[in-house]
Amino acid sequence: MSEPQAPLATLEPTAAATVETVLTVKHWDERLFSFTITRPASFRFRSGEFVMIGLQGDNGRPLLRAYSVASPAWAEELEFLSIKVPDGPLTSRLQLIQPGDQIYLGKKPTGTLVTDALLPGKRLFMLSTGTGLAPFLSLARDPDVYEYYEQVVVVHSVRKVSELAFHEELESGFAEDPLVGEQASQQLHYVPTVTREPFRNNVRIDKLIESGALFEGIPGEARLDPATDRVMLCGSMDMIKDFAALLEGMGFVEGSNAKPGDFVIERAFVG
Repeated sequence: MSEPQAPLATLEPTAAATVETVLTVKHWDERLFSFTITRPASFRFRSGEFVMIGLQGDNGRPLLRAYSVASPAWAEELEFLSIKVPDGPLTSRLQLIQPGDQIYLGKKPTGTLVTDALLPGKRLFMLSTGTGLAPFLSLARDPDVYEYYEQVVVVHSVRKVSELAFHEELESGFAEDPLVGEQASQQLHYVPTVTREPFRNNVRIDKLIESGALFEGIPGEARLDPATDRVMLCGSMDMIKDFAALLEGMGFVEGSNAKPGDFVIERAFVG
């Protein structure tokens, strides 16, 4: 755990960012933490989008990075999920935040991991590794998603069991959530997999698909079908590129906000 620290510098709003207050911080393990901040009344976003957040840099200017919002569009607070990078310009400091600290929040959320970028379908598969789970936490807690799709599948692949952030909430189908609890109990399927420690699933996502294990208990065919299925990808660059190629080989067409398709990736994070 991090050592106690003095409060971070007082921040001033900029043309591109407001100054918000950290409300809660949760450290999942030595590599992963999540936190919530205040949400200004003027901040509007679609579930699945990302926004710039950050702290003050050594030069006195805002040091901002893109983070997917993990909370749904209706939430009163904004939630984020982050890794801890010891030498990272931002995350080395961000991991030390405490309730009451100030943080920059960009004014222009955007992104392609949104339902608007997908054609209508029956099943929505959200495939993630590591902190790529964040936008899918937003979508899985949005009631609209359960109106658009009959089945909503969240797949989360990590190296260690301790990195299964929000595991209990997802496992319960967000049972305590008054807005989606009833729908999620019937339509949400959570498939966690751990690749480097013993766990009920301990293979990579591609192996879950190849073996058919991913589809166990999910109505429909035991394969991905562009006629009925829609896919979102978020995680490591290698994972996204591999799966994008796999999906295109199966006949899936990548979508965007301008032209909805069968699958989407967040190109802002891929480069």
